[in-house]
Amino acid sequence: MDQPGYVILSRLSAQMRATQVLANNIANADTPAFRAERPVFAAHLTRASGESPAIAYSLDRATWRDTRLGPVATTGNPLDVALRGEGFFVLETPSGERYTRAGRFTQDQAGRLTDADGHAVLGAGGAPITFAPGDTRIEIQGDGTVRSENGVIGRLRVVRFADPQRLRAEGNRLYAAEDAPEEVPRPLLVQGAVEGSNVSPITEITRLTQDVRDFQFATQFAEREGDRLQSAIDRILRRRN
Repeated sequence: MDQPGYVILSRLSAQMRATQVLANNIANADTPAFRAERPVFAAHLTRASGESPAIAYSLDRATWRDTRLGPVATTGNPLDVALRGEGFFVLETPSGERYTRAGRFTQDQAGRLTDADGHAVLGAGGAPITFAPGDTRIEIQGDGTVRSENGVIGRLRVVRFADPQRLRAEGNRLYAAEDAPEEVPRPLLVQGAVEGSNVSPITEITRLTQDVRDFQFATQFAEREGDRLQSAIDRILRRRN
């Protein structure tokens, strides 16, 4: 394959990556607290030498996460909690602490407050929030304090990070962190509500349509380049014969 072929191959790879990211955004338009992602591309420019010009190749550098807040929807479920403003809830998982903004919580058989996957929600002291059998009227206050008719149960731990872009997504709701979290001293919580995805389906579908067209254009260019190479090979073989 000659240089034009490698250039278009790098473009096809970039377009495929962009399409995959957009498709994942659309698939999670209804996932609580999901954050839309955007691919970040760069150009690798080769040096010109002799009669060979400089050539730019497309590089997939990273994925940028849109950190804008999603809309908050009222559910009426007393165990659902939405964060208004910065911060993440802290979960206890088999792989260690993980972080989420998806506050669609429930109560397991042991009385622990858990997320949809059964991970325990941690309190400010590092222990899971656990309800007693007699705790029936649950109240989660704006600062994260959890109460029942029997008194204070605990306080939800809410943390933040200096650079949220460094968080590593695990699935569609959880994040892992290499940096140490910082406690949010005054979180803003809403009981009986859940933060939705910040994905705009119409915007994403429009972008996906354009990316599919760009991919088709790149594919047609690759096909024409293949025809050009085959034609050159045929002419060389005819001359030798």
